[in-house]
Amino acid sequence: MANSRVMLDVLRGETVFPPPIWMMRQAGRYLPEYRELRKKAGSFLDLCYNPDFAVEVTLQPIRRFGFDASILFSDILVVPHALGRDLRFEEGRGPVMTPIGARGVEQLDGQAFHDRLASVYETVRRLRAELPESTTLIGFCGAPWTIATYMIAGHGTPDQAPARLFAYREPQAMKKLLATLADYSAAYLIRQIEAGADVVQIFDSWSGVLDEVCFDAFCVKPVAEIVRKVRTAHPGVPIIGFPKGAGSLYSDYRRQTGVTALGLDWTVPLTQAQALQAQGAIQGNLDPLRLVAGGAALREGVDAILRALGSGPLVFNLGHGITPETPIAHVEAMIRQIRDGSGR
Repeated sequence: MANSRVMLDVLRGETVFPPPIWMMRQAGRYLPEYRELRKKAGSFLDLCYNPDFAVEVTLQPIRRFGFDASILFSDILVVPHALGRDLRFEEGRGPVMTPIGARGVEQLDGQAFHDRLASVYETVRRLRAELPESTTLIGFCGAPWTIATYMIAGHGTPDQAPARLFAYREPQAMKKLLATLADYSAAYLIRQIEAGADVVQIFDSWSGVLDEVCFDAFCVKPVAEIVRKVRTAHPGVPIIGFPKGAGSLYSDYRRQTGVTALGLDWTVPLTQAQALQAQGAIQGNLDPLRLVAGGAALREGVDAILRALGSGPLVFNLGHGITPETPIAHVEAMIRQIRDGSGR
């Protein structure tokens, strides 16, 4: 198994084969041990904010699969929650918040921000102490645009029309909201690094709904500000940017934000991924439904990625989070195939 130095070396541009492996949402509902602990925890936020629970959930996939990296178990919406916004998770609906308006943007309260997130920092500290030295610990935050979409609509939407309309109708309020989120998200990542995170990832799950001008204003510029602040505090820590759905804008995103490595969604053609890999490390990008299907679909998907990208700096991952219905046996088969080193 690759050690934490190898994972970091790959993120900084070196080639290791077989590549290190982890999965987005690797701690979650596809694992029976997670579902059992989830029942004990009460609410989803209790699971996130209780270090005993959060540490245990984070460690579960490491014990079971021996992934090369472990990602803090939390949620991207703890940032607006720590800024004083209400937040709850409803079964079958996901996160629900009171929609924020232009006036609410001015009223965001960061006075107790780090106090409200103290349990998350404690989780990171305990994870770094309890994880094997060979396992890289990843901290994370949501990108300002993606966080803003939930704050404005009050819940997830298919195309983020409420946030896009808000941006067109209230441009100054949107600019202020994104700037505020960038400032506090950077501070949040810096505290995670100080608590023991080796790498941080910025998730922009909804960057793919924007036109080119808005992508630059709402995705690139706020993330560039986060990267600048994190780099000022911790210049040696790799930063992974994951602008899901960025398509042809992926290359500009890396150049303009300054992220160390690019997380690629499964729709990125492997020829494009090769071109992006020539600029630096990439992460991805197996279709999560290939992992659900298993068999030939899984083998062919893994093989194609290893053949196309295995000769450059690659962190093997899915192109988005693992889905709850994924069979554990398929995860085991994927890991065996990658670590057998076949396909290059």
